[in-house]
Amino acid sequence: MLSIDRSIVDAIVAHARRDHPDEACGVVAGPAGSDTPTRHIPLENAARSTTFYLIDSMEHLRVWREMDDRDEEPVVIYHSHTATEAYPSRTDISLAGEPGAHYLLVSTREPDTEEIRSFRIVDGVVTEEPVRIVDAAVDPHAVQSYKFGQSPTAVDYECSGA
Repeated sequence: MLSIDRSIVDAIVAHARRDHPDEACGVVAGPAGSDTPTRHIPLENAARSTTFYLIDSMEHLRVWREMDDRDEEPVVIYHSHTATEAYPSRTDISLAGEPGAHYLLVSTREPDTEEIRSFRIVDGVVTEEPVRIVDAAVDPHAVQSYKFGQSPTAVDYECSGA
């Protein structure tokens, strides 16, 4: 399960909408070994494409070195799909090179709908996982769990709070 703060999700969605109709991409770093996404790092899609994203090799090197210097790792790697559902394409799967990362996809095909989904991608195997959005600004103990999906699997909506 991916547990992520609402403010980070909002920043990712805003980045995806801002770059639309091109795909957006970025990383959310967190302390090494924690599986806790804490620092949003929007990246530029060097391909400037509506169907593909490419992180510039120099930007990739700079960001990964910065994370290493801060004892961080990429907890979430995200990008958007502009005309299709938030599900990894064959290209996305083949390029997934961080087996410990959550791969978050945002679909911007519907302007008024927040469609986000998270996956683990290891050795070409895609496993969808629930997304737990923590709204720390409201109540640090209140969480909302979402699993947005267009696939035939069950959708799990769960809310708990104080």
